[in-house]
Amino acid sequence: VQLVESGGGSVQAGGSLTLSCTASFATDTPYCMGWFRQASGKGREGVVSFNSEQNIKYAESVRGRFTASRDAAKNIVYLQMSNLQPQDTAMYYCAARRCSLWLTLGQSDYSYWGQGTQVTVSS
Repeated sequence: VQLVESGGGSVQAGGSLTLSCTASFATDTPYCMGWFRQASGKGREGVVSFNSEQNIKYAESVRGRFTASRDAAKNIVYLQMSNLQPQDTAMYYCAARRCSLWLTLGQSDYSYWGQGTQVTVSS
């Protein structure tokens, strides 16, 4: 499994960014995706989780501001981020796990990780 994120950058507070994660799978095993972030000096935080029914779970900190979506044909997941705030500044990671009906924001539940893309929000 290979995951490649893109779309990070620097914006001012109130601005928007859209992150993309392109996944490559070597087998037909179904994988569910998630988005995480890690601010400097802090632990990794789960932001979004997809399940096998394509239901989506959002972290409370981003609900209403972030929208996740998926292009199944291209194996791409997106994270549209709006009304960004300085506290959203972090490295954002895409992750994958064996699919289930379970929605989880726990990083230990994911086996594969991208290299991350930096999002910086200035006030």
